[in-house]
Amino acid sequence: MKRMSLIFKSKANKALDKYEDPRETLDYAYQKQLENMTQLRRSLADVATARKRIELQIKQVQKDLDTRDQQARRALEMGREDLAREALTRKATVQQQIASLTPQHENLVTQEEKLTRAVQQAQVKVDAFRTQKETIKANYTAAQAQTRIAETLTGISEEMGDVGMAIQRAQDKTQQLQARADAMTELTASGALDDQLSQLTGGGDDIDAELTRISAGGGVDSELERMKLELAGGATKQLEAGASGVAKPGAVQDAEVADAKEGDVQ
Repeated sequence: MKRMSLIFKSKANKALDKYEDPRETLDYAYQKQLENMTQLRRSLADVATARKRIELQIKQVQKDLDTRDQQARRALEMGREDLAREALTRKATVQQQIASLTPQHENLVTQEEKLTRAVQQAQVKVDAFRTQKETIKANYTAAQAQTRIAETLTGISEEMGDVGMAIQRAQDKTQQLQARADAMTELTASGALDDQLSQLTGGGDDIDAELTRISAGGGVDSELERMKLELAGGATKQLEAGASGVAKPGAVQDAEVADAKEGDVQ
């Protein structure tokens, strides 16, 4: 049972520590000290009141003592010794009252002096506690603010780390896309992608390539025949010109060379 009680108290103490605000605790302690100071001042006032009452009684008794003394003197002057004796008897009773009140007054004076010193010392401690309390509260508030700032900065740092990773991934993807674009541009410029593009459009097989080559070759053959006809026509004109006149040796030689070239071509 003791162990269970200890565990319960420790748990309760931990829960209280979680919800306890030291500033509120300090303010409460200061409030209690002010209440104690009020009680001390009230006690001091009560002692001072009692002392003052005793002093008034002593003054009254002292006045009565003086009166009894005067009465005794007048009775003696009048020859009334019996009255003088009675006055002196009452004077003795008054003196006894003064003797009884005097120690009480002295005791109250001593108590009042002690309470006055206690109140002064307590006031100094309360003032010091108030200063310390305000200092602790200010430090606690500053530490709490610094803790919140640190926690906020920690959260920002974590978020900035995530942002940095996102930026790095974006940069990596951008570089990858840029490299792919550059590679596609180089392949397109070199013509390496033409065959693949032809295959994707349905005309990229070997038969189409052969047909394209034959078509290109037919164009060349046609151009060659046209040039032969032009050359043959030029030679005929030169022969006709030689038949109508004397053919120059150079012209005849050129015609022979042209005929020889035509024979080679055929």
